[in-house]
Amino acid sequence: MSDVPTTHVESSEILTDWVCDSHQRTVDLVHDLEEDELFGPLLEIVNPLLWEIGHVAWFLERWVLRHCANQTPWKPHVDEIYNSATIPHDLRWDLPLPRLEETLEYLRNVRTRIVEFLTTTKMDAALSYFTKLSVFHTDMHTEAFTYTRQTLEMSPPRFTAGNFGSLSVKPSSERIQKYDVEIPAGVLPLGTDGNVPFYFDNEKWRHPVEIDSFRLSRTVVTQREFAEFVDDNGYLREELWCKDGWNWKTENNVTHPLYWERQSNRRWSRRIFNEWALLEADKAMVHVNWYEATAFCHWKKRRLPTEAEWEWAAIQVAEVSSDSHPRYPWGEEYPCENYANLDWNAGWVVDADTFENGDSEQGCRQMIGNVWEWTNDDFLPFDGFSIDPYKEYSKPWFGDHKVLRGGCWATRSRLIYNQYRNFYKPSRRDIWSGFRTVAVEE
Repeated sequence: MSDVPTTHVESSEILTDWVCDSHQRTVDLVHDLEEDELFGPLLEIVNPLLWEIGHVAWFLERWVLRHCANQTPWKPHVDEIYNSATIPHDLRWDLPLPRLEETLEYLRNVRTRIVEFLTTTKMDAALSYFTKLSVFHTDMHTEAFTYTRQTLEMSPPRFTAGNFGSLSVKPSSERIQKYDVEIPAGVLPLGTDGNVPFYFDNEKWRHPVEIDSFRLSRTVVTQREFAEFVDDNGYLREELWCKDGWNWKTENNVTHPLYWERQSNRRWSRRIFNEWALLEADKAMVHVNWYEATAFCHWKKRRLPTEAEWEWAAIQVAEVSSDSHPRYPWGEEYPCENYANLDWNAGWVVDADTFENGDSEQGCRQMIGNVWEWTNDDFLPFDGFSIDPYKEYSKPWFGDHKVLRGGCWATRSRLIYNQYRNFYKPSRRDIWSGFRTVAVEE
């Protein structure tokens, strides 16, 4: 297949394990829900879960079984129900969707057929690529399932397998100082050269970006720090907000962070799924959008990093070259629970100064995992961009989205790496997003 990007060819064993694992994670995130919870209200920021489960199965079937194996769909008319490229978001609540058990049967059927195909077919570049693409697509949606459970005030997920919330995260041996890390000037090879296990089309192609020296906060902003901004009337001071941000805030009557509530004693509490708790002061600020992040920065007389600055700080600066581009802040070792808060293992965001083993060479902490980090940049194509087979992945969103980096606690460790570009509209704050800041020179 000439349209296959050149990526590493994984073994059938690894891909089979990934397909089964992503299947189980999908089931775990929805198996305990009632029928009415599977639809929920029509909101711009969520899909009806019943549709989304079927869409995940459809995508796997579309690219692995139909594209690679030349198989026919399990049932007719699935394209008319689950193709997100042709079915407008608001119509997904009105589709003739099968009930949950039939939808899960479709998901199981697709998994079984893929496993059989992977174990009986010689692995090649196309099969490897489209299986990875489909698994990663599932991983993105299972993270979105977690957003939906939080948005709609559902209970936390109850996994039948895996480690949801089982990781006991101990505070660092001593609290790290809140200081800036000096990041030296240099030339960053931004984007991919194709010599990586997998890449998405918006990472094409590698090009040099000159970086001036800058001072980046060692950790992301904490809930305590953001509460100081709120308590200093940060949501009432127009001079702190960009024009679009102030319009968003005014039109939506936003006076404080999402899921926060002021108690009678003036202390803040916040909702975690369907329960309320006092503000977790040392934990990373989360559920904050780009407008809120930039308003905080103006209040602190700081700014957001560009995505090139973020990546330059994340890599091992002393070793980077056009031929050597570290995949993680700590080097090349695959993410595990010693390095980052990923894979739902901690069950929520953790303190901003934990996971010291995951520090970058320059000393920046938690650049992978815990919370997605807003950057200052619009989501735009790099020079030389070309569309990959999944045509709807990047191009439709160029221009009106902002770039986020680093992953969050519900991101899969097999998906995230330093160069991964996430993107959302600047108004989105249902996602597990936070930020770190850059000093502004006087």
